[in-house]
Parts: sequence; C-alpha cells; structure tokens
Amino acid sequence: MPEQTHTASTSRRDDFTLANVIPVLERAGVLDARMSARVRAEGDAHTAKLQAAIKTRAGDAPYVSPLEIIADFRFPSSHPRHDYLAISELSESWALAAGVPFARIDPLKLDTATLCDIVSRPFALRHLLAPIQLLDGTLRVVMVNPFDRNAAGQLEDVTGFHIEPVLGLRSEILKTINDIFAFGRTLHKAQRLRDPVFDLGNLEQLVDVMTDHELDASDQHIIRAVDLLLQYAFDQRASDIHVEPKRERALVRLRIDGRLHETHTIPLAVYPSFVSRIKIMARLDIAEKRRPQDGRIKSAYRDQEIELRVSSVPVAFGEKIVIRVFDPDILVQDIGQLGMTVEQRVVYERLVSRPHGIVLVTGPTGSGKTTTLYSTLQHICTPAINIVTIEDPIEMVHGPFNQIAVQESAGVTFSRALRSVLRQDPDVIMVGEIRDLETARYAVQAALTGHLVFSTLHTNTAVGSITRLVDLGIEPFLIASTVIGVIAQRLLRVVCSGCDEPYRPRDDELFLLGVGDANVDFSRVRHGTGCTRCRKTGYSGRIAAFEVVELNERLRAMVRDEDDERAIVKAARRMGSEPLLTSAVRKVLAGQTTAEEVLRVIPLTG
Repeated sequence: MPEQTHTASTSRRDDFTLANVIPVLERAGVLDARMSARVRAEGDAHTAKLQAAIKTRAGDAPYVSPLEIIADFRFPSSHPRHDYLAISELSESWALAAGVPFARIDPLKLDTATLCDIVSRPFALRHLLAPIQLLDGTLRVVMVNPFDRNAAGQLEDVTGFHIEPVLGLRSEILKTINDIFAFGRTLHKAQRLRDPVFDLGNLEQLVDVMTDHELDASDQHIIRAVDLLLQYAFDQRASDIHVEPKRERALVRLRIDGRLHETHTIPLAVYPSFVSRIKIMARLDIAEKRRPQDGRIKSAYRDQEIELRVSSVPVAFGEKIVIRVFDPDILVQDIGQLGMTVEQRVVYERLVSRPHGIVLVTGPTGSGKTTTLYSTLQHICTPAINIVTIEDPIEMVHGPFNQIAVQESAGVTFSRALRSVLRQDPDVIMVGEIRDLETARYAVQAALTGHLVFSTLHTNTAVGSITRLVDLGIEPFLIASTVIGVIAQRLLRVVCSGCDEPYRPRDDELFLLGVGDANVDFSRVRHGTGCTRCRKTGYSGRIAAFEVVELNERLRAMVRDEDDERAIVKAARRMGSEPLLTSAVRKVLAGQTTAEEVLRVIPLTG
C-alpha cells in the first residue's frame, strides 16, 4: 500500500489510545456503533487480560496497543480470508485511514549485517521496535506504538540517524528481534572474541602472538548462532540450508519451496568456527578440510524430531556446508495428500497392494520421489510385513522399517546390500536408486522370487524408465515380467492462500499447455499477488503432479516385443494413463498452482 507523507513522530503518544483509534476505525467502516460501544465499555478488562498474558519482568507494566485490545474482542470480519478482525487487518485499515505508515516485516529481505548492530536487544524489547531499513541517513523502524516519541528520540540521539517510525505487528517485531538480529549480534560478539583490539598507546598491553588460531567451536556465541540458524530455517519451512564462504564474507541461503533465498551473512573471522560447530554436531572430522564428508544431525523442533543430513565439500574460499532438512510431516504423508487424482490413486493403490513386482518412481532430483516412497511404505506397513530399505544415505530413520545405509568405503553398495537382503526374508524391498546393471538385476531377481520392490530412476517420463532399464542391460522380457507400474512426478509450488486472487492465464500460456477456450472453466484459476506470508513470491508450499502407468498385458507385450517408446506412450494414453502435463493443468484449473509454474517445471513433451 502507498505510504502517506504524514509520519507518526510528529504526533503525541496520547494520539494512540482507544479513544482516538475507535472513531478512525468507525469512519473506515471497520467498526460499527455496537462494536465501538462494547470496546469502550469492556476495553479496560481486555487490556488487563492481555497485560497478564504478556511475559515480562516483575514490576514492568507491559504496553498493549489499542489495536491489540480491539483485536482481542474477535469481532467478525468482512475480509474473505478472515473469520474475525485480526490484528493485521485492523492495523492496515487504521494506518490507511489515519495516514500512518504500516509495514509487514519480511525476514528474508532484511539487511541483518547492517541493522543488527544499530539497536541493542534490551532496548528493542523494551520499546517493542525493530529497525528494518537504513537509507540515506534515515532509519526505518517498525514499532508497536509508532507514536512513542521517547523511544524514537533516544534512538535518534544514539544512532545519529533520522528515525522514521512505522506501525508494525508485535509478533513480527519480537520474532525479528529474537531470531534475526539475535543471530547477527551473536556472531558479532564471537567476532570480537576472535579479533583482539589493541590499544596502541598502552605499551604494557599483553599481546597474544597466537592470533591465527580459530575461535573454539564450543564457544557459547558460536553454539547459539548455529542453534538460531537452525531454528530460523525450521520456521521458514526450508528444505535445505546452504552455508557457503565467499571472498569477503560467508553467506547463508535457504531453499524454500524449491527456490534459494539469501538470508544471513557470517563474518569470515568466525566462519571456520561456525563450520566446525556444525561438523561436530554431525560427527564429522573437523580436522579434515580437503575431502568431502557426510553426516547426520537429529534435532528437536516443537516436540518433534527432525533429521538433518549434512554435507561438507571444499570450495575456493573454504568449506561449504549444505544441510538437508527432513521434516517427518512432509516426508511421510497419507498417500491421499500427495497430489494424485482420484483415478491415479485407485491405480497406484492397486499397484502397491500386489504381492510382487517392481514399482518405479521417476523424476529429477528434488521432485519428491523420496516422499512418495516413504509415504507408500507407511501406507502398506503392518506388523505382518517385513519392509527393508536400502538407501544412500538413509533420509530419515523410521522405526517400522528395517533401513540399511549404503557405505561404498566399507563395500556396502546397493547391489551387495540387495543381495544380502534377499536372505533376510523380506516382503517389501525399497532400493533408493537403481544406478547400475548389477543393482537392476538383483531388483529383477527379487521381483521374480515373490517380493514387492520399490525403487527410483532419474528419467523425464514414466515410460522412459523402461528404456533406461534396457540401456542398463536388462532384457526386455525380464522387464515385461517384473515391472508392474511406473510413476513420474514433479513438484509444483502452491498458490499462497494469503494473497490469492482470480486470474486468467495468458493465451500463449494456454497454447503451450494445450488448453483451448472452448468448454474450459477458468472460474477457479487463481494466482498469488505476493504477501509477507509467501515472501512476495505468490506461492506457499508445494504439491506433486503425477503420471501413473500400470503395465497391463498389452503394454507388457509391447515391452517384450521391444516396441518404440513413443508407441508404448500412445498405447498407455489410450488405456487411460493421464500425461504428467495434463495432471498439472488440472491443478491449474483447480486453483492450486499457476500456468507459469507448470511451464517452468513440467516437460512439454510426452
């Protein structure tokens, strides 16, 4: 929303009271006379309740804004996405009507390296404020009470900047103080310990000649900084954390919904200690910096265990760390929530209920294959079934499965592990990936001897997996005898429910998607306009699009006769197998994703 020229710093603190806020909201049509009368009559009681709920030091009188008091009444809202008047809606409406700037804090767009040293954490907590932008000598500060001239004046005196107060939300301000600035300030404290300050005028000062040693990875500031980073990544639903050294600084980037976002910087002086702390947590060799290493971390988040897979590789300016986050809620789902259509799910459940055969899940890296396999195994898992997995590495330790980790250095390969598993009386075997002929042959042997085998292949299409097995050296008649189904999938970003609105795809997008105007209902098609919830991307979360092909007798005969891949695809289409692109277009017409996202992710052939 465009900001007004009027700034809150020119007003008195008394301007931000129930008595003055209520008439503004009435004129804006947010409150009616009945609501206003109730707020005036019961406002003191709600204020006392909110103050009692706010944790504060003994003797403090916690500040509660009039907008927070009104929000506590939970009056019904006319907003299509809100059941009641939320603090965000009240704040935006009042700020617009009163001519006061209002801002939502996007943590991924904060310059924490510049801002974290401007305001102390105790001062920010005491006055409920957070700096969000420094531009041309003007410091923009989000405040619960933008009319607090005392806080603005103190900040101006200390920093020397012109202060521009902006109305903000308490929850976002506190989260910024505790999560974002705490990380930067913690690293700054660690850097001060790493870089001694010498007084050139003090000839008696003791100088430690061992100035090239690293800060200890067990230092409390380093430990806290790593913990804060992990906590922030979990809150942002990150799937990967990249910690990478550059020439002048180190960067932290988070992969959220498939896209990388730069979020933090780390001083090079403390970066080796930061990396060492992560390596210690992952049980890696901190002295080895020239060879890639892999490890695991088990972390707790909101009473739930989260598996972290850590990879360290040497790059030009040091060691780069990538942490893969495996959230159990995402990795193991009900198969009805994966994104299959009703028809696809019926076929897939028929495949996974078969007593033997091979089911292949295909797609590029990051397309959700592991989630599909884990969810499938959970779906069929019972005490009467022995499920064994062979993974490189084990993505997430899951109690009901017997999981084996591939260890090339110890001679435990996919093929050797699979050969041994066949002597372990398995009912269901999951092989993380078929990479070579030997593994493929053991998978075929397992299926021929009465086992249900799940595995993945890196191919672009479902039927392409048949060609891939032939290229590996498996005879077509063996493929026809063992492979019972192939699934291709891609992950599509979901339209953000916080900022979605109706829209119609462009004509060129519809043409590429193979959608004509005739008899197509565009009423449910939506796209996101961008909000703080989705980091201005218009998307929040991801869902999979699938192609499910069940090999019936006709398709088996074509595979056995070595028919062309295109002929097999056409035959599968005639038998009801829906193309991956068609499955994705259905999600566009249902308002789940956009045509732009489908064209970015889904191959337009096949």
